[in-house]
Amino acid sequence: MSDPTYNREGSLEAPTRHALDWRSDEFYDEPALFEELERVFDICHGCRRCFNLCHSFPTLFDAIDESESMELDTVPKTVYWDVVDHCYLCDMCYMTKCPYVPPHEWNVDFPHLMLRAKASRFKKQGASVRDKILASTDAVGKFAGIPVVAQIVNATNRSKAGRMLLESAFGVHHEAPVPGYHSNNARKQLQRLRSEPALTAEATPATRGQVVLYTTCYGNRNRPEMDVDLVAVFEHNGIAVALAEKEVCCGMAKLELGDLDAVARAKEVNVPILAAWVDKGYDIVTPIPSCTLMYKQELPLMFPDDPDVAKVRAAMFDPFEYLMLRHKDGKLKTDFAQSLGSVAYQVPCHLRVQNIGLKTRDTLQLVQDTTVEAIERCSGHDGTYAVKKEFYEISKKIARPVVNKVKKSEADHFVSDCPMAAEQIAQGLDNYDAGHPMSLLRKAYGI
Repeated sequence: MSDPTYNREGSLEAPTRHALDWRSDEFYDEPALFEELERVFDICHGCRRCFNLCHSFPTLFDAIDESESMELDTVPKTVYWDVVDHCYLCDMCYMTKCPYVPPHEWNVDFPHLMLRAKASRFKKQGASVRDKILASTDAVGKFAGIPVVAQIVNATNRSKAGRMLLESAFGVHHEAPVPGYHSNNARKQLQRLRSEPALTAEATPATRGQVVLYTTCYGNRNRPEMDVDLVAVFEHNGIAVALAEKEVCCGMAKLELGDLDAVARAKEVNVPILAAWVDKGYDIVTPIPSCTLMYKQELPLMFPDDPDVAKVRAAMFDPFEYLMLRHKDGKLKTDFAQSLGSVAYQVPCHLRVQNIGLKTRDTLQLVQDTTVEAIERCSGHDGTYAVKKEFYEISKKIARPVVNKVKKSEADHFVSDCPMAAEQIAQGLDNYDAGHPMSLLRKAYGI
C-alpha cells in the first residue's frame, strides 16, 4: 500500500485483504448477511469519511438522518439494498478512506460486503434480463461483431429513435454512452502474433521482455485500436508480444452482478491458458485496468489456494507499469518523434487501487515538451452502472468534477486508461474525444 498509516491510528501495518469465503453457506445466509450489514453500516454512520465517494454512502447517511431515531435502527431494510445497488465495487473506500480495514479489530471491508450482498441476492433471485445482457460481454460481442449485425447495431445506437427504443425495452438510458462494435476485431487484426517468430526479447530484473496480450472483450470488439496500438508500442521497444490461443471475458461484469459461479467458469477457461504462457517465460499485459485488477486481486481472493491463479497474478502487469519497469533498467526508447503538449489524464479507480503509482502519467511525461495533469477522481461509469436508466443521472453527477477539471485545464488531449470512463467524461466535453494513453504514446513515437 502506498500509505499504510491510514489503516488505523498509530499503526504502520498495511491493510490486509481477507480471502472471499464465497463457497460457504453462511456467505449466502440472509440473516447472517443483514447482521453484518447492520454492523458495518453503523460503523460507517459513525465515521462518514466516505461521504464524497460513490452514491452508496450518501444513500445510507441520508436515510439515517431522515429516519425517526436518526440512527440505523429505524432505517427500512429496503434501503440496505439501495446502498448495495449504488456500490460498483471500485474499492476506493477500502483503499483510500476507511480507517477500520483489517488488521483493525473492526475488520471492515465494505466492497466485499456489498459483493456478498449482490451474490446472495443473485443466488436467490437471479438478475433482470437487462442486467444479464449487460454482463454477458462475450455473447453480446460475438453477436454484435457479425459484419452485417455490427452495422445495424452501431446505426441503431447512433439514432435517437433506436436509443429511445433501447431505453423503453431494456432500461438503458437513451443518453448513456454505449460502445460501437467492430467485426474486424483486435484478435483478427493481430492474428500474426499467434504464428510469427517472436522478437529477440531482452529480460530485465523485473520483466522477461516478452508478453502475452490478454486483449479483453472490450479491447477486442469495441476498441481494437487500443490493442493494436499497445502491440505497436511494445514491439517498437523490443518487447515480444504473443496472443493467447483463446480467451473469454475476465468476469468483472459478472462479479459486479454477483454471479460468482460465472466468474469461476471464466477463470477455468482463462487461467490455465495464461498460466501455461507464464511457464513458457512470458509476462502478461492487459490494456484495461478492471481486467488487470481481476487477475491481480479478485481472482486471487476468490481462489487463494489455486497455484495457477497465484502464478498469473505474479505475472500480470498494467502496460504502463511494464513500460516504466523497462525504463528503470534503461530498456525503453525515449527518442520520441513529436511532443504531446498538455494532457488531461483521468486515473481510473481500478488502476488507483492497484497501488502501482501513476505509471501512465510518468510514461507520457517522458515525451519531450509534454505535461500531464493527473485527475484522480471517479468517472462514475463502472462498466454497466452509468448506462442503466435509474443510475445515469447520478453517474453524471459523480463524473462532473472530472469534466470540470478537464475543461479548466484547456489541455491539448484528454485520455483515460479505461475507455468506458473516457467515453463517460468526454460526453460532457465539447472539444475532446475519448482518447487512450497508449494511442497517444504511439503518436509520440510516430509509429
